[in-house]
Amino acid sequence: MSTRAVLEVIALDVEDAVAARAGGADRLELVTDMAADGLTPPAGTVAAIRAAVDIPLRVMLRLTDGFGAGGARGLDRLAGVAGELRAAGAEEFVLGFLDEEGGVDLGAVERVVAVLDGCPWTFHRAIDRAADRDTLRKQLDGLPGLDTYLTAGAAGGVDDGLPVLAAEAARSGEPGYEQRIMVGGGLRLDHVPALRGAGIEAFHIGGAARPGGWDGPVSVAAVARWRSVLDGAGGV
Repeated sequence: MSTRAVLEVIALDVEDAVAARAGGADRLELVTDMAADGLTPPAGTVAAIRAAVDIPLRVMLRLTDGFGAGGARGLDRLAGVAGELRAAGAEEFVLGFLDEEGGVDLGAVERVVAVLDGCPWTFHRAIDRAADRDTLRKQLDGLPGLDTYLTAGAAGGVDDGLPVLAAEAARSGEPGYEQRIMVGGGLRLDHVPALRGAGIEAFHIGGAARPGGWDGPVSVAAVARWRSVLDGAGGV
């Protein structure tokens, strides 16, 4: 395939960011507290990483574990934090909120997106917990800045979600399906051929970039291995 695949790597700090960039990452997702599956990092961390690397950064907007916005008070906090992060130099974001029934919390998403004022953003793996993925996509269609869905295709991860990912990739260009699919969540190198064959061109790794686990740093070599496979320069 002639299109270069996008490789996004989770970074917790400047050391991670520099290593991911050196290994060939195209973009970083900035988070903190992976015990809670990734929360919003401090504005100071975002500013330090922005000063250290020259690749795009997407900053998580998520203040508590789970996929709720935290009610009116939590939403006020999220909107305030989004403004602070923009002031710190953040220009791209990651977010996603569901209601108690598993539908998209459209009011919460719209409130935060309004603060972002057109910045590009990813709707994250909340889609994999949604009651109806198709309905969620169509409800979000047309929101300013939404250009990516980060998804494994299923709550259980890519092993379970491969058929869904392929089916959604085949609908590219339909209403609600114009956005890029970025695959992440239990993603392994052996998934890459089937995903690339389905036309998917964006991949997201976290633990796969850290041979020592989440207590260890991002490995340049591990990221470079993914870069090589995605570029077709190495076997899976």
